Amino acid sequence: MFTSFSLAGIEMPEHLERLREDVRRFLRAEFAAGSYTRDPAGWDRYDAAFTRKIAAQGWIGMTWPRVYGGHERTSLERYVVTEELLAAGAPVRAHWLADRQFGPLLLAAGSEAQKRTYLPRIAAGECFVCVGMSESDSGSDLASIRTRATPTDGGWRISGRKVWTSYAHKAHLMNLFARTSPYDHDNRHAGVTQFIVDLDWPGITINPIINLAGDHDFNEVIFDDVLVPDDRVIGAVGSGWTQVSGELAHERAGSERWLNAYGVLVHLLDSAGPHPDRGALEQIGRLVTHLWTLHRMSFSLAGLLNQGVVPAVEAALVKDLGNQFDQDIPEAARRVVSAEARARLPAEDPFNAMLDRALLYAPSYPIRGGTREILRGIIARGLGLR
Repeated sequence: MFTSFSLAGIEMPEHLERLREDVRRFLRAEFAAGSYTRDPAGWDRYDAAFTRKIAAQGWIGMTWPRVYGGHERTSLERYVVTEELLAAGAPVRAHWLADRQFGPLLLAAGSEAQKRTYLPRIAAGECFVCVGMSESDSGSDLASIRTRATPTDGGWRISGRKVWTSYAHKAHLMNLFARTSPYDHDNRHAGVTQFIVDLDWPGITINPIINLAGDHDFNEVIFDDVLVPDDRVIGAVGSGWTQVSGELAHERAGSERWLNAYGVLVHLLDSAGPHPDRGALEQIGRLVTHLWTLHRMSFSLAGLLNQGVVPAVEAALVKDLGNQFDQDIPEAARRVVSAEARARLPAEDPFNAMLDRALLYAPSYPIRGGTREILRGIIARGLGLR
């Protein structure tokens, strides 16, 4: 059955351009003061102090009600702010997930007590959140998770294991996805529930997973009969799948899905020299064209969110295209700037470090937030092709 699909273009109102310049002015001042640097890791860096500075500007929880610490601004305004932060390579990872998807989840399904407890702390840059979804034996089949939540007096006993949990070792809370009733082959998406878990509770062990680049962002999180009170259930018991589907639309809709390798493109323009040959011009021109197209598509997603629409299919499409773009940038950069030319660059030139990291991380981009196969399945169903 065909699903409504829309990515209509939206003009950028003048007040959003003024907001964009406000963000750029803030970032220029912070960069000049040494508050942050443009690092090869880009925006994907934890910096609690910088997060508090962003919170002081009113740029976390922008669309949330004021009663919960938010600022009641539009999704379009939030898009402009976040795009500028990402493009500048500002270290925003600490608050990113809580702002992007955990906050909207609580607003949609959380209890009043949960909203009043957590949202103001997140908006103030004082509460960081990770997501406990993936498991080693589940792959991209989230419905097959084995982490169990068993009812007990006043709450739930949770046992299981989550992997690839980004920055669990630095977060305060986990948005945990667990099975609360037996797996049903006829209704695979039933019987799963979301919980808010404090990561310093007894029975929780966090083990680092060092990736092939030698970095520690992933973790294994083990739950050994962890007691979780009833008031930490998000929404209704068994409603986790529907809630997660909406949450993933927020996760896939942002410009972070196509700005991971943006730093390489920025420095490629300098490293290609003042008079690049025709082949280099074509390569760079193609990247810039794709960049602008993804920018327009993502802005349209923000417009849908602003209308209260959950753009699951549209977000899957933009993420799939964005993942390819993040892989295309380092490959094109390698063709434009030869190994010999790279060797001649001065040691202080950041291009080599930017490119090396992008090449190392490029294979991971089509996996984060849903593999390419999963995304294309969502797109195909939305277009009535399967």
